[in-house]
Amino acid sequence: MATRSETKKASPGFFTKVIHHSTEVESPARKVYVYEAPLRFWHWANAICIVALVATGYLIGKPLPSIGGEASNHFLFGNIRLVHFAAGQLLIVLLAYRIVWSFFGNEHSHQLFMPPFWSGKWWGEVWHEVRWYCFLEKTPKKYIGHNPLAQLSMFTVFLLPLLNLVATGGALYAEGEGIDGYWYKAFSWVFWVYGDSFNVHTVHRLSMWVIVCFSMIHTYLAIREDIMSRQSLVSTMISGWRYFKDDKE
Repeated sequence: MATRSETKKASPGFFTKVIHHSTEVESPARKVYVYEAPLRFWHWANAICIVALVATGYLIGKPLPSIGGEASNHFLFGNIRLVHFAAGQLLIVLLAYRIVWSFFGNEHSHQLFMPPFWSGKWWGEVWHEVRWYCFLEKTPKKYIGHNPLAQLSMFTVFLLPLLNLVATGGALYAEGEGIDGYWYKAFSWVFWVYGDSFNVHTVHRLSMWVIVCFSMIHTYLAIREDIMSRQSLVSTMISGWRYFKDDKE
C-alpha cells in the first residue's frame, strides 16, 4: 500500500510503494512531488559554495605567480581568502540548515543522513544499481527518491567528507583568529584528533579532492540517468517533480 503522503502527491489511478527506505516504486505514478523547495534551495546553494571553496582553496594552497607593480596596490590574495572564508562560513550555516530541515521535510529529506545499512534487501538493491551503472543490467529499477547506491555514496563520499571539511576548515580558520576566539574554542579538538596543523591542512585538502571527484561523478551519473533510466533526475532537482517514462513496474 502507498503511504498517505505518497498517494496524495501521485497522479490519480496510480500508487507508489516504499521498500526498506529506498523508495522503490511499484506501479508508479507518472509524476510525483519529491524534493521540496527548501531542499532544492540547499542543493544549489551548497553547490555554489563548494565551487567557490574549491576554486579559492586551490589557489590558497598553490598561489598565483607574483603580480607586477607595487604590492600595496594589490589585494588579490586577500580577496581570495575573503571569498574562501565567507563561502566556508556560509557552508556551515547551510549544513546546519539541512540538518534541521531533515526533521521537518518529507520522507526524502532525511535520506542523506539515514541509509538503512541494517537492511539486507537494501544492500541487494545497492548491488543491482552497481550492475546497472556497469551496463550489466538491462533494465533499471524505479525510485521516487534517491536510489540505494546514491544514498550510500552521498553518505560516505559526500556527507562524511563534507563534515570533515567543515571541521578542519574551522580549525584552520581558528588558528588565524587566535586561541582566545570563539572559533578556537569550537574547533581546537580537531588539532588533538589529527595531531598538528600540518596534518589538519593535509586532511582538509584531501577532503576537498574527495568532494571534487564526487561532484564530477555525481554530475555525470545525473545526466546519464536522465537519458538512460526510466525517470527524470536533473529536472527533478529544479522543479521538485519526478517524472516516470513508463507505467511498467
